Amino acid sequence: MNTDGHKSYQAVWGRPLWWTSVLVSVLAFAGAVSLVTNLEGSMRLLGLLPPVGFGVAAFFCIRGYALDGATLLIRRLLWTTRISLSGLESVESVPKAMSGSLRTFGNGGLYSFTGWYWNRPLGSYRAWVTDLRNTVVLRVGGRTLVISPEPPEAFVATLRDCLLRR
Repeated sequence: MNTDGHKSYQAVWGRPLWWTSVLVSVLAFAGAVSLVTNLEGSMRLLGLLPPVGFGVAAFFCIRGYALDGATLLIRRLLWTTRISLSGLESVESVPKAMSGSLRTFGNGGLYSFTGWYWNRPLGSYRAWVTDLRNTVVLRVGGRTLVISPEPPEAFVATLRDCLLRR
């Protein structure tokens, strides 16, 4: 239990997220340094684009998840995304639920896997994931959501317990 009364879960970075974020960050910042040192005058401003892009992506990273009654809280760097779970149809731990997914809009691994995706087993879904191996699938009001709270089994058990008390 967190000090604010919410049941909290960590957003652990899996290897793919860690490696993608580190490698792309290093390459982009190296490119930015190259632009700044090799371009003349106002063209050097192009070197600011990669750091600004990474700064924007960092704001959307996922720091953790929490349950507050019938609300899922997805903690970001500076704000919390709130998702109503009223109308929750199912919740289950589905390891590697995003396997074989196509990203239709969103972030594919720079500090998080977030946005809209599609794969055969789930159809269209919304993701807020940091660990592709430990995913939880929620079906809420006809929508499918994928998250990666740690530990996923504890999250599922807590949410199911809340549903049984309704």
